[in-house]
Amino acid sequence: MPVTSTYVARPVFPDLGPDFSDPVVPAAFPATIERFWNAGQASGVGLGTLTADERIAGFARFEPLPANVSPPRAMRYHGHQFQVYNPELGDGRGFLFAQLQDCHGRILDLGTKGSGQTPWSRRGDGRLTLKGGVREVLAAEMNRARGVATSHAFALFETGEALMRGDEPSPTRSAVLTRLQHAHIRFGTFQRHAAEGRTDNVARLVDHVIEHYMPAHRGLDGAAAALAMFGDAMEASARLVASWMAAGFVHGVLNTDNLVMTGDSFDYGPWRFLPRFEPGFTAAYFDHQGLYAFARQPSAVSWNLARLAECLLELAPPEALSAAHGRFGALYRAALRTAVHQRLGLGCTASEADDLEFVNALFEWLGASGAGWERFFFDWFAGAASIGRAESSPQAPLYRAPAFAPLRTRILQRQPVRPERLAHPYFADPGPCDLLIEEVEALWAAIDTQDDWGPFNAKVAAIRRAGEAMDIEAVPRRAS
Repeated sequence: MPVTSTYVARPVFPDLGPDFSDPVVPAAFPATIERFWNAGQASGVGLGTLTADERIAGFARFEPLPANVSPPRAMRYHGHQFQVYNPELGDGRGFLFAQLQDCHGRILDLGTKGSGQTPWSRRGDGRLTLKGGVREVLAAEMNRARGVATSHAFALFETGEALMRGDEPSPTRSAVLTRLQHAHIRFGTFQRHAAEGRTDNVARLVDHVIEHYMPAHRGLDGAAAALAMFGDAMEASARLVASWMAAGFVHGVLNTDNLVMTGDSFDYGPWRFLPRFEPGFTAAYFDHQGLYAFARQPSAVSWNLARLAECLLELAPPEALSAAHGRFGALYRAALRTAVHQRLGLGCTASEADDLEFVNALFEWLGASGAGWERFFFDWFAGAASIGRAESSPQAPLYRAPAFAPLRTRILQRQPVRPERLAHPYFADPGPCDLLIEEVEALWAAIDTQDDWGPFNAKVAAIRRAGEAMDIEAVPRRAS
């Protein structure tokens, strides 16, 4: 397959050996209809010049990329699902297809979803619904636009099979998705080897993560390495969940197998974006107890980090791991302070305490007023520089109410950051680019009933335009 000079193969995961993954054969699909291709991400990893036929060969038939992972590897892991341990997990409908190095020196994985059965399919068909693929493209695009570190939907092909599902109208159309992200090493990857009593494999994973994803800690070993790796994973996770809270994003299924060591959002299932502030808002219809509700996401991530720490007990002292985990609350609050100010296009003040009081007051007002979540961040982007825009908003009566006055004062006390961003045409639009469930369902209905991809493509373009306008820096990722 032809690649450009910027293509750099870095297939490091297979070096861990057979205890960590299984070779698999991709499914053979009756159709390979390209529905989405991320040209920008493809160019960034040296695959931007592929023809339509070459894209089919690489991302619907999964012919190996040059000098890369071959055959594909289904990764092994365990995990807590809704805080109940499940040792029957693993890549059941996906695999690691390739690992590449980008221009920043980062190792990026190409992983699949819906690419066929594996040893870990657990009686499943190994397939992905087309609707699920469409939803993952949209979620990743919107999260990136709102400053969340996320996987990127790389390619989506419709595959011509009729799938039966118990939770949506069936038969339904099928697809295979490829995503690009910084790593697929999950908390559950560690859990599997710890549960099997393989401290040697846990130590190998620690060394692997440090070597390829946390280079600042190279040279450490033993307890020092384990603690350093855990600390970095915790910091990345704190930034991730803080960015979800600022974006109004509800992941829906915060199991330990859905969090990765590098702190990226990935494997989007029953996600939602908030219409308005609602602490108990849930995304998954089967989350009857609200375990992963919007406001409980920080505690869910902290709980998962405690499970990761347990995997390291044979490598580092319990009291040191406990002390490290005890820092999560402070890390999360600091990250939330930054993330909310970034979403508003404002600079933090010199007082972390005052900034956190502001964030709390903002969330309380959003909840009490019933204001539209994204409407508020759109109206007040860059603070004082947007007074005129906010006063002409449909929500202006809320901003004129006495209850908003203290919050308005605090907004105006903060300095706008790069207010020139307001010159982007996006901020002259009558309203923000949002992605609520009703619109997602409408986009799917156009595809499902009329095979009309125009609204979906227009929405992706609109989300990218909004992201370009806000230009929020996502969580930085470490180079390798």
